[in-house]
Amino acid sequence: MSEPGYEVFWREAISQIRTILTEQEFSVWFGVLEYLRSGENEVIASVPSTFYRDQIKIRYQEIIETTLKGLTGKDLPVEFEIHPRNKAESAAEITNEEVKKNDSSRKKAVSFEDSREKSPPQPKDPHPQLREDYTFDRYVIGENNNFAANAALAISRNPGTAYNPFLIYGGVGLGKTHLMQAIGNYIHENSSSKIIYTTAENFTNEFIQSLNEKGMAAFKNRYRHVDILLIDDIHFLENKSGTQEELFFTYEALYNSKKQIVFTCDRPVSELKNLTERLRNRFERGLNVDLHPPNYETRFAILKNKVAAGNIPIPDGVLDLISKNVSTNIRDLEAALTKLTAFVNMVHQPVTIEQAQHLLRDMFASPRQANISIELIQKVVAEYFSLSANDLKSKKRVQNIVYARQLAMYIVRDITEYSTTEIGQSFGGRDHTTVMYSCDKIEERMKADPNLEPTIESLKRLVKEAGAKL
Repeated sequence: MSEPGYEVFWREAISQIRTILTEQEFSVWFGVLEYLRSGENEVIASVPSTFYRDQIKIRYQEIIETTLKGLTGKDLPVEFEIHPRNKAESAAEITNEEVKKNDSSRKKAVSFEDSREKSPPQPKDPHPQLREDYTFDRYVIGENNNFAANAALAISRNPGTAYNPFLIYGGVGLGKTHLMQAIGNYIHENSSSKIIYTTAENFTNEFIQSLNEKGMAAFKNRYRHVDILLIDDIHFLENKSGTQEELFFTYEALYNSKKQIVFTCDRPVSELKNLTERLRNRFERGLNVDLHPPNYETRFAILKNKVAAGNIPIPDGVLDLISKNVSTNIRDLEAALTKLTAFVNMVHQPVTIEQAQHLLRDMFASPRQANISIELIQKVVAEYFSLSANDLKSKKRVQNIVYARQLAMYIVRDITEYSTTEIGQSFGGRDHTTVMYSCDKIEERMKADPNLEPTIESLKRLVKEAGAKL
């Protein structure tokens, strides 16, 4: 029995959908979608990456299937298969294990270079506000940043059309600024767009200076007539009502003109205090993505990439040692590598594993690198209060359990880089707002009870000692 031919219906369905979307929206999402084949009761289409598959399923699968049913009179589920089309899209599909095992695969994983045939663009002078090395092809993809990296690349190719604004959040040293500036560098290299990169602190200082020097017109003209605005560390805006108001109007001017806006923050916007509701709403309007600490394979790939780029004679065994013992963030990995690079430059010979262990002993022994998990903190706090870890995860509202639970949440938030969402899930599936409320309650009690802070410090010490024994 021959396979049913639904391709003609597929093409008609896509043609009909095109009439109800803007050309830009259609180009972004349906430009990468291709008919593959069909079975008796399904249609298979191809997409270039998991990122596109997940987004198209969420946004358009229902309308595609409804349109197909109207044309064929049958319910035809649409399935998506991933068929990468170039290095940029295949990078997200390479597994961490492949990155670890195969150096050539790893190089593909960190490259976003478009392999389609076209005349090479003339090289441009670097953008004065962006670091030359903060590019996509130097950004290592892993499980911790796959979604964020693919979204950033999509934005770079079609700024102002999808995911506007784009907000990247996560702990210190996880690559937020690198990813943000990679967007700027890509657009700068491939267009004549006017781009401004600044930090929230610099934006605030410029705003205050313009007020003092009666230069508000120049300030507004500078920020409201750009194509791409990149603002780092918006958590700095807490309690700065005047700057928040000015940023709101800047945002409105750019957003309404379909100009791309990108922000970074060290936490979810919902956790920022003393932020106007209308500005909070604008930050959350587009796409918010979070970065997590890299796993072993990604840490190793990052180090390998930096060693190769700098032609540094550090053997894989030493990189393996660092990857296993420095688990916090990319900045700490770079600090360890910098120290070993300085040693190599001084002694003019490759560093050995024994030498690396000696040179990095203080970093390896740091409590920040200890094996501290939410479960460990729950265990230590529960034992301190003669409770069980299950009590802290339960729905019990007994006063002593509630107090211990709040203390445990506060300590997790204070000494780890887990997000409030992750913490809430680990405490019985609670909402992130419960975690925020618990932390606020502990901070209030610390102000009223001078004995609470020593108790918390004692618990932190017990946690770190327990982590060091693992």
